[in-house]
Amino acid sequence: MAEAGEVARLHRQVMRLSLHYLPELHTAQEDLWFFRERLLPENETWVAEIGGAIVGYIAFKPGWISHLYIHPDHQGRGLGDRLLAKAMEDGTPRELWTFQRNTRARAFYEARGFVLVRLTDGEDNEEKEPDALYAWPGR
Repeated sequence: MAEAGEVARLHRQVMRLSLHYLPELHTAQEDLWFFRERLLPENETWVAEIGGAIVGYIAFKPGWISHLYIHPDHQGRGLGDRLLAKAMEDGTPRELWTFQRNTRARAFYEARGFVLVRLTDGEDNEEKEPDALYAWPGR
């Protein structure tokens, strides 16, 4: 997958800029391995490009939105909407996790019909950061 490196780099950038409160748990090489060997093969993945550069991506599979990340310089321009619409176009229910402190993401999903299912203390995620499970009922 030729884009694995670009998507992994974008993911690291967004994590550092937008989710700076999370611990850095993996090296760039570990991230690349994860994207190449796990995330991309196990998910349908679409990217948003501007000027030939990947500025956002979504990874999804039946029942789940695994990742949706947009570089902060390009947020609020409809890229997240378009990528999420692609993942939801089959109309089947989907779930996703986001961090409780990621209020911008939570508002984004809630505005698009996702409903909070439960909050956790973060004990079960590798970041140990309280998170939130959301569900979209489908259409």
